[in-house]
Amino acid sequence: MLSRVAASFYWLSRYIERSDGMLRMLKINYASSQDTVQEFTWEPVVRIFAGSGSAEVSKLGNNGREVMKFMVTGKENPNSILNIITLARENARGVQEHISKDLWQCLNEYYHKVKDPRWDRALMREDPISVLDELIKQVMLYYGTLEITMERGEGRSFMNVGKYLERAIQSVDILDAKFGSASGNKELLTDTSYLKHLLLSLGGYELYLKTYREGFEAANVLEQVVLNNDFPRSVIYSVVHIQRYFDRLKNDSNLEDFRELSFQIGRLESRIRYSSVTSIEEEGLQRFLPHVRTELYGIGNSLNEHYFANS
Repeated sequence: MLSRVAASFYWLSRYIERSDGMLRMLKINYASSQDTVQEFTWEPVVRIFAGSGSAEVSKLGNNGREVMKFMVTGKENPNSILNIITLARENARGVQEHISKDLWQCLNEYYHKVKDPRWDRALMREDPISVLDELIKQVMLYYGTLEITMERGEGRSFMNVGKYLERAIQSVDILDAKFGSASGNKELLTDTSYLKHLLLSLGGYELYLKTYREGFEAANVLEQVVLNNDFPRSVIYSVVHIQRYFDRLKNDSNLEDFRELSFQIGRLESRIRYSSVTSIEEEGLQRFLPHVRTELYGIGNSLNEHYFANS
């Protein structure tokens, strides 16, 4: 497969996964802002998905509707849903002959739905949750169509590597932001609603209730998000699946590059698998999570160097 084609599959999938994570976190945080008006801040959300250095971000303050508009339809925000779905569509266009017609139509529908000017009005004047739910359904439709119609070949493997790499980075970032915000206020880590909203933003609330019967505890939340093999958005689940789909890309022409990158992924998987909540707490979450994030970015950089010709 040409490096250009592989890169397009990989980035198409990363952009879609990023949009899904953003939409879910925006939805839960908007609901949270309505429950806890006094202490709530949008700063962690904006920092994770848009950075915090631009002048536009500083103008947003804690205005929930302005933040939603900036993050969903903001043309000046390079990481808005509108802009990243535009990039996803451009990548899909470059490999249109390699994907199913149904998948292209589904992505095209998502793109045109995000571009609909009525969303701006709805985000500012109506219930933003209904807008986010509509777009989340579009992502779910995309993933369902992909699973049913996409050929099980190299293209899908690159897509899944991108998907799970993006998902792992998001889980680390969200956990770091939420637990980091609590570092100056330890009471937050005993606040049931705070931990509940953290789990809801990752889609892990229902699984938590089934797994941990003793109630909400920060240590259990940490265990689920980092170490739970049955949680689809846990860091270990994502890293295992990065390795799984990367193994399918092995061939005689790329053995040296394959071994180097496989070693990186395996090293990170072992680092996480042989950790425990106790060992993570002893090391310090403020050291553990940045280390995992650095390793994930290193995997992405190696893919770019060895497989995508620095595209």
